[in-house]
Amino acid sequence: MVNAMRRTAALAALLMAATAAQATPVGLWKTIDDETGQPRSLVRITEADGRLSGRIEKLLVAPVSPVCIKCADERRDQPLEGLTIIRNLRRDADGAAWSGGDILDPKSGKVYSLRLTESADGRRLEVRGFIGFALLGRTQVWLRED
Repeated sequence: MVNAMRRTAALAALLMAATAAQATPVGLWKTIDDETGQPRSLVRITEADGRLSGRIEKLLVAPVSPVCIKCADERRDQPLEGLTIIRNLRRDADGAAWSGGDILDPKSGKVYSLRLTESADGRRLEVRGFIGFALLGRTQVWLRED
């Protein structure tokens, strides 16, 4: 009886670990400004062909300009709402995070390398933007909306 209970507990733990490893940041997220702690926008993250992208679905704070005036690429002068800010993320080999893509900061127009790590409960997303090495960057925590 004790062995059966141990096997059942072990199987449950394996299933939970497998579910956590397959967690995905696909969905709607509330961005939180890392300087002010205030909500800034809603970003919809989607997956296609094993790659993640994210676009601003709604601005929660009125911007100085409704278009990306500081963007240096094809996103220049595009409306902020609907703007793709996350591109080309792929799941890491260990399945614990997503990286290899980039994120645009529409306020500065700068593009950073990106790493996303979702919390175990799937309600928080660590968004780490950096140049060069992940140690040289900043992290925002986004909150799941859906």
